[in-house]
Amino acid sequence: MTDQVATNPIVLQRADPHVLRHDGQYYFTGSHPAYDRVVLRRAARLEDLQEAPEVTIWTRHESGPQSHLIWAPEIHRVDGAWYVYYAAAPNDHGTADAPGAHETFNHRVFVLECTANDPLTGEWVDRGQVDTGWESFALDATSFVHGGHQYLVWAQQHLAVRGHSNLYIARMANPWTLATPAVELSRPEHDWEVKGFWVNEGPSVLVRGGRVFLTYSGAATGIDYAMGLLTADEGADLLDPASWTKSAEPVFVSDPAVGQYGPGHNSFTESPDGETVLVYHARTYTEIAGDPLWDPNRHARAQVLPFDADGDPVWGTPVPDTRPVPTSTEVLAPDGAPSMAFVTP
Repeated sequence: MTDQVATNPIVLQRADPHVLRHDGQYYFTGSHPAYDRVVLRRAARLEDLQEAPEVTIWTRHESGPQSHLIWAPEIHRVDGAWYVYYAAAPNDHGTADAPGAHETFNHRVFVLECTANDPLTGEWVDRGQVDTGWESFALDATSFVHGGHQYLVWAQQHLAVRGHSNLYIARMANPWTLATPAVELSRPEHDWEVKGFWVNEGPSVLVRGGRVFLTYSGAATGIDYAMGLLTADEGADLLDPASWTKSAEPVFVSDPAVGQYGPGHNSFTESPDGETVLVYHARTYTEIAGDPLWDPNRHARAQVLPFDADGDPVWGTPVPDTRPVPTSTEVLAPDGAPSMAFVTP
């Protein structure tokens, strides 16, 4: 495998991409630009995901806390079952109650479970909201199993902390219940994290070479959006903030030379021969008409993440596109044909 898959983007118009490789197949989900459903697709190769049939496994409720702005689903495999963590809100507007912050939305974290072998055809059960310990804007939950324990890492607002969201971690009693109180791992503090918005969000975890790498994204979702990094020793107490070292500078940023802007909200998967693959979204332009929230053209991309002799990731820069990408606000069907005109709600 080269430094990128054969065709990039791997999926058009699916922001917040999450890829899980299981039994030789890649399972993909991400934010649908209508923000009204959770979707899955599957392919043997990353570059075939764009043409793969997309299945809607869950649709927003008509009213209530899971009725608006369905964001950032992730698919995970835990103890032989499938789980999707996603964020949902009771409305499509927010509040401005954070100290010094812009408006914040009203999302909470929710869980779906499927015990069938095939998550595209099996029944999904709504396991409800994850109780994180307090009620505030919460989103972007990811999960990993380490040392025989399942952990949840997510972004949430704390009203005593300036900004929109910090990163928290907890050990889980089961895939929808926390076993320990939330522990803050990171908050927006560096200049690059507070451009436009004060944000730490979109965490993802990679355990490799005796260390735990926790990536996240910061700043507003335009050209300033970038990825940061926390690192801990594999044998450390991951619930102790002192176990983690935070990099002061972002590790993955926009690159005008290749026309890639706002790379972030990543996940990790692997190639068939075991190489680590970085999956993320980015846009190909910087001028966005209207609210960036409703611009559908954050496309999912993938590239091999190499490591140096010391076992440190060599993040590099986003790879250039090899697949034509849309530049309008028209939402595309999985086969690349227009499926509906996207109208801002």
